[in-house]
Amino acid sequence: MKIFAQISWFFATIVIITSLAFMILTFRIFPRPYNRKFSAWLIRVTIFFTVEIKGKEDPNAQMFLLNHQSDLDIAIMETITKRDLAWVAKKELFDMPFFGLALKLPQDIAVERESKTSLIKLLKDAKHVLKTNRVITMFPEGTRSTKDVMLPFKSGAKIVANANKLCVQPIVLMQTAKYYNMKNLYYKPGRVTVIFMESFIADKSDENWLNDLRIKMQKVYDDELANNPSHR
Repeated sequence: MKIFAQISWFFATIVIITSLAFMILTFRIFPRPYNRKFSAWLIRVTIFFTVEIKGKEDPNAQMFLLNHQSDLDIAIMETITKRDLAWVAKKELFDMPFFGLALKLPQDIAVERESKTSLIKLLKDAKHVLKTNRVITMFPEGTRSTKDVMLPFKSGAKIVANANKLCVQPIVLMQTAKYYNMKNLYYKPGRVTVIFMESFIADKSDENWLNDLRIKMQKVYDDELANNPSHR
């Protein structure tokens, strides 16, 4: 069974890499966001995972905040919304060969941790993105957490949202690491649950809203885990 899961992981990984290569090679042919979304759908259809959506996307949302467990998370998000997403990611990812192009070409937002200069650039880039009607999309944990407990949220999301008084919509992805796990070389097809929570306007007078949001998202995650047998 473990060998089959590893073979499935290898196949899924080849599909993901091929889809990224297609996106990079055809970027000048297909306008954004269709190029990226086609690649995401290619991944979703070819490796046989489906998505169950709970709640509703807010068409006025200017920022999506998601928990992060798996490399599938971006493909999942790109296939469940028609919006043009501007992903915020670590600068190191932009500097990577091949994969970095998948972030640079669509003009996503690079952020360098522990850098005041980078913070100024982040705010400038976010303002530009908003003018083009793209949705700033972030993993506020800053990295993957393969467990069922969300990591503390980084302050970058709050700084950007507060500076622009953004309409923020939290989104909970359920157990995506159970389906695709890079560390364990594991993949199995399945049905991923995505939960759109209620959106809100960022209020800088509430200093704790980001920490409180993590607690609310964790509760939604825990409740779904407890009440839906398919997650066990």
